[in-house]
Order: sequence, then structure tokens, then C-alpha cells
Amino acid sequence: MYEEEQRPDHGPLAGFTVGVTAARRADELGTLLRRRGAAVVHAPALRIVPLADDSELLDATKDIVRQPPDIAVATTAIGFRGWVEAADGWGLGEDLLARLGGVRILARGPKVKGAVRAAGLTEEWSPASESMAEVLDRLLEEGVDGLRIAVQLHGEPLPGFVEALREGGAEVVGVPVYRWMPPEDIAPVDRLLDAAVTRALDAVTFTSAPAAASLLSRAEERGLLTEVLAALGHDVLPACVGPVTALPLQARGIDTVQPERFRLGPLVQLLCQELPGRARSLPVAGQRVEIRGHAVVVDGDLRPVPPAGMSLLRALARRPGWVVSRSDLLRALPGSGRDEHAVETAMARLRTALGTPKLIQTVVKRGYRLALDPAADTKYADG
Repeated sequence: MYEEEQRPDHGPLAGFTVGVTAARRADELGTLLRRRGAAVVHAPALRIVPLADDSELLDATKDIVRQPPDIAVATTAIGFRGWVEAADGWGLGEDLLARLGGVRILARGPKVKGAVRAAGLTEEWSPASESMAEVLDRLLEEGVDGLRIAVQLHGEPLPGFVEALREGGAEVVGVPVYRWMPPEDIAPVDRLLDAAVTRALDAVTFTSAPAAASLLSRAEERGLLTEVLAALGHDVLPACVGPVTALPLQARGIDTVQPERFRLGPLVQLLCQELPGRARSLPVAGQRVEIRGHAVVVDGDLRPVPPAGMSLLRALARRPGWVVSRSDLLRALPGSGRDEHAVETAMARLRTALGTPKLIQTVVKRGYRLALDPAADTKYADG
């Protein structure tokens, strides 16, 4: 489940574990994350089902061939290509392209524009923001009353988009090119949810609104929704590729981070900034100790630490320089029972992993403390 191997020259995400919920382009996103040192947990929250044999898409295509729209809105490159390919399969490809050739086409973003042009068509306009909200604003400003508008749907709801056009007086023809379905194997999703609840994840990435909605729905089915929302609200960073993707999380009161450009590369770069910035860094025994998700960076050297050791270290770091009793540390250990010997065992392994035993001091008959540098004692003693 976890990939712990790190490069000697560890990247900005080394020591962090990132969940990937994407079905499409998951390999690309995972590769980008691993190149920067992250451990990746992949759990596709959805699967994409093409509708080449679906009566809904066939009916919509026949409808458009029979009565062309005034405007066509293309929302995704894969969806637009899929529509043309399906029409070809039904013997309607040439007729469809002929009808769309006389239509005003709005394309959401450069990739969609590329797909439109690859089909031999030309878009009238494409927003620089790649935002469906900007497409909607343009249509409503121009006025849509009495217009027939075809909207290529892309497997997820377009919140308020179709409704706003209809309220403006337009006749809207939905073109459902593919739809999202639950994954065939739900086990990876359950493992990702468990990892989020236990804080074994540092971040979760979302590249579509349905994936976010599906993950929350599965959490609710398992009775974990409250715990998952608590994790996403505080300890596990939810990173979305764009504002539409973030909507299901925002509806639950969860704040997300999003890159300025809605692409996988900028999403990964955002994590490279955010996660190290959230790591706790302390001056301990003359060295700089940075506490990451499943590893510690000691003066620039990455030291992987077992989960039990990370639990102890976080408990000590909550009150750096203060003595933490064995009983308090025992409570910090997951599933450790009542035997304080488990603390001593985990502490020994932690010290070995850190490679510098003097970072953690044993205080006889009292417990353990981080050997915070004297100059930092005042700073941290009150906090």
C-alpha cells in the first residue's frame, strides 16, 4: 500500500504520503508525486464508463443531427472526442460534424479547443480561466432566450449551469458522453478512508467533483463521515485541481487548496509548497528536526520512522522540551493496550530510526522529552 523507497537526494514531498482518488490519468499524477519523493496511495473513487452503446447519447446525437442547435458547449477533450467517435460508430459522424460546422462552439479551455479543431471544427470562443462559470456568464450576458444550446456533459453534474440557461429562456440539449460509476473494487477506497482517519495520509488529491462526492458517500456508508471530515478539516490536506472539483467538499464545510492553473503539474507543485510548509520544525540537541508524515528530516537527512515512533515523536513535539510521561505516551500509541513496556520498545526503535539518540532524553521515573535547544526553551515553554 505504501511506497517507502526514497532517493538519497530526497525531494520536497519525501516523508509525506499522498492519496490519489483519480481514475483517469492516475498513473501520470502518481508518477509526478513519486518523482518528488512522495509515497502514493492510489484508490480510484470512480470508474469512467463510455456510453458508445448508450441510448441516451444516441438519442441526443440524432436529435442534434435532426435539429441543429444555435450553440454547442464542449466541456472536456476526452468527452468531445468520445462523442465524435461514437457518432462514427453509428454512421452519424459526418452528419454530426456537418451540423456542428454551422454552430457557434464554445470550448472550455485549450485541451477542449484542441479536440474541437482535431475534429475539423473551429470554436468561436474559449475562456482563459477554463471555467464553466465564465462560459455561463458569457452566454447569459449575450442572452440565451429562445436559443437551442447543446451541452456536452462530462460525467459529473454542472452545478447550476443547465438550470441557469433554462431560466434564461434557452432550450438545453444534454449530451451525456460518459458517466461515472462506483469502482468495481471498493477495497482501495476503504483503505484510503482508513488511512485518512488514522492520519496515515498527509494529503488527498481530487481531480473531479464526482470522485470527491464518491469518497464522501462511501465514508457515509461506512459510518466514517464525521471522522473523515475531521481529518480533511485539520490534518489531511485536501488538494483539488480546480474550483468545480472542490464543490462537494466545500458543501461539507471543508476548505481546500487549488492551483492557479487547473492542471496536474501545478497541483503537484502546490503540494510541494503546502506540505513542507505544514511540517513541524524544531531545534533539538544542536540539530534541526523537521517532522513530516512518515519520516523525519534531521539536518537535511531524511530518516524514515515506523508509525509507532511517529506517534511518540508527535506527542513529544506537542510540548517540546517538556517531559511527557510514559502513560501519556502509551495513550499516543495506536492499539498499545496497557503495558508501558510498549512505549520503551517503540522509543528504542524511534531513536534507532533517528540515528541520533541524544535527540530524545530519558527523564528517570518521569518519562521522555525532546532535547530542545536552551535558546529555544523560552519560545516553546509558553506554547
